[in-house]
Amino acid sequence: MRTALAEDCADDDVTTLWAVPADARAHARILARQDGVVAGLPILGEVYRQLGHEVEVSMQVMDGERVQAGQSLAELTGPSRAIITGERTALNFLQRMSGIATHAAAFVDAVAGLPVRILDTRKTAPGLRALDKYAVATAGASNHRLNLAAMVLLKENHIAAAGGVGAAVAAVRAHNAAGITVEVEVESVTQAAEALRTGVEWIMLDNMSLPDIRQVVAMRAAHATRIEASGNVGLDSVTAIALTGVDAISVGALTHSAPAFDLTLLLSQFRDWSPRKGADK
Repeated sequence: MRTALAEDCADDDVTTLWAVPADARAHARILARQDGVVAGLPILGEVYRQLGHEVEVSMQVMDGERVQAGQSLAELTGPSRAIITGERTALNFLQRMSGIATHAAAFVDAVAGLPVRILDTRKTAPGLRALDKYAVATAGASNHRLNLAAMVLLKENHIAAAGGVGAAVAAVRAHNAAGITVEVEVESVTQAAEALRTGVEWIMLDNMSLPDIRQVVAMRAAHATRIEASGNVGLDSVTAIALTGVDAISVGALTHSAPAFDLTLLLSQFRDWSPRKGADK
């Protein structure tokens, strides 16, 4: 947050400092311009807290709620200069997080009623991973590993460097005294069979065809291993993948390709404002 405000030179907003009277106060509303799922509203208060001004933020909805175009998401009251200076930073966070939540919700809706989880990936904006993943979870999807230390995920380059699936898993187990969850990424039914024989907790099927996915799902019947499908998953394909019987589907697009949520902040100004019962909101 501090970095974002510093990037915008919020303490030297020449336009606002020169154009807006120092004693002006205002009331503002943040409005949705599209239907979707909201995420990131608590950030509004933090933006204005870090600006050092007394801007009162009143939430009209909660994170995770589905909203409609034209609906008020939050109201702000306080110094006009502060509201305007923090506007872009606050909306940048809110539009990104709500965009991710809205996109994730569409994938969750596409597999509703099926015993499968939609997962995110580490394909997040640098420095914003915690917020990106929070937005995903807010929409009802699930978080995959947060970082490289959270679990073992043997991908194709690890496997190639180690000398194969079996060798890679064996090398990991020689060091894994803490019992960290192990997942192996495979690209063929043959590799999947090898991974199943190792008894790892998870197998990720990367860019595999629907018939191959179904074959691996059938093969794992005698194993406790859970199966994740991944690789260029879109809204046009996620339902068919879910119907194969996999346990989870990871979707990088939840965070790397979510469209920004369309919203706006509209301000009405008044100089001698004071709270009063029945005041127009």
